[in-house]
Amino acid sequence: MTTPCILFVSTSSSYRNHAFIRAAQALSMDWLLLCDTAVIAEYANSSVVYNSNDYPALISALTSRHQQHPFVSCMALDDSGAHIAQQIASDLGLPHNSAIATEAARNKYAMRLALQTSDIPLPWFRRFVSSDDIARITAVVPYPCVIKPLELNGSRGVMRADTPAQLVIAHTRLLRMLATLYPHHTEYEFLIESFIPGNEVALEAMMDNGVLIPLALFDKPDPLDGPFFEETIYVTPSRLPDATQHTIYTITQKSALAIGLINGPVHAELRINNDGIYIVEIAGRSIGGLCSQTLRFGSDESLEMLIVRQASGLLATTPTRRLEAGGVMMIPIPTSGILHQVNGVESALTVPLIESIEITSPLHQPIVTLPEGESYLGFIFARGQDPAAVEQALRDAHALLRIQINPDIQLIA
Repeated sequence: MTTPCILFVSTSSSYRNHAFIRAAQALSMDWLLLCDTAVIAEYANSSVVYNSNDYPALISALTSRHQQHPFVSCMALDDSGAHIAQQIASDLGLPHNSAIATEAARNKYAMRLALQTSDIPLPWFRRFVSSDDIARITAVVPYPCVIKPLELNGSRGVMRADTPAQLVIAHTRLLRMLATLYPHHTEYEFLIESFIPGNEVALEAMMDNGVLIPLALFDKPDPLDGPFFEETIYVTPSRLPDATQHTIYTITQKSALAIGLINGPVHAELRINNDGIYIVEIAGRSIGGLCSQTLRFGSDESLEMLIVRQASGLLATTPTRRLEAGGVMMIPIPTSGILHQVNGVESALTVPLIESIEITSPLHQPIVTLPEGESYLGFIFARGQDPAAVEQALRDAHALLRIQINPDIQLIA
């Protein structure tokens, strides 16, 4: 009997590669990793570097492989590979969400347009382009507002403005950033929304034939009020009332269906205030960074194992999440510069409930804060019986770290 093979589409630098490859290996599945650039030597024999500008050659090679050793699924591990994964799955006849759903789960403006077809509350929003007159923009938007790029994630490029003058500054900063990221573009699109006040949560779930299966609801105890939106602590299970949690599940399912997500992972960010529960973003992927390490299911399954099993048609029932509380701190970058050293990790590891600390940013390399930055310094993980105790352990461990970042003349300039 042929061993099932799953096709992953990712980038060589993605945090998610290792976790999903381990999941496939744990399930005794073969795998092939498609990446934009060469991957580490450990994965080189089971990877293909593809040229996104020569799709016919890529699909021809994959079709030959598929005929010899059929793929059971094609899965994008991060947002950057979503469109090509959907196209590959369609051409190979593999199950996948529609192209329209893939776009709405990646593009913030497409998402807002799709959500207009549902009855969930929405902020004021409008798309603009870089050639639009900034004076006209500042005159029509409500305040406070949030300006954001259409496709970047991790709060990159997202800025709050409370006045027209602040919006002019944020607008200039965002366009400068987009010009650096996309030097060959002649025009840049961006979204402006009314700022949604309130507490923020993150829901990790899966869609199964249009039915939402909640896996974990994370509280974000630190306020995310701007001017930038750097996330820090996630703790699960949520301490919100059961009725509020069920409303979150209902709204997320309606939102997923509105944008066309029928099967696969769903990661939703929501805000809760006196006016209701608002979707900030909803994506057809799992939680970012290394945050999934906080979750264990059944006997000892990772989130990635559940996703791979569902994508491959091997998930008959969804194992329940373990009852203990789990939390992660995405270690904030205090200032831009060259990361020289991080001291105090050994002391932080002695804090009760702390499981591990991973410094993921390489030493002696540039490190950039939000809104231009795209990564965290690292991650602190904690586990215990009480969410409040887990949260405090993360704060106590972080307080023991001593982060030395030397100024970088180029970054300052």
